[in-house]
Amino acid sequence: MPISKEDKQKYVEQFGKDANDTGSPEVQVAILTHRIRELTDHVKIHKKDNHTRRGLVQLVSQRKKMLKYIIRTNAESYVNILKELSIRG
Repeated sequence: MPISKEDKQKYVEQFGKDANDTGSPEVQVAILTHRIRELTDHVKIHKKDNHTRRGLVQLVSQRKKMLKYIIRTNAESYVNILKELSIRG
């Protein structure tokens, strides 16, 4: 299931610098986290769906790289994102 426009707009308003800021790393991490949570629920139900599991691992890896970039450029933003999205760092 792709992310709905309302959810995406909510993340842009919460983490973006303005209303159209979908490209900043903070917004991208929030959107990736939303997709990861949805896929995690799917994989828990459908245990043999290895194609989705592979996509989930790729998303987690992509989010990890984004978080490494954020901590390198703006540590305060990194701490805020971890707290707001309740993810481990």
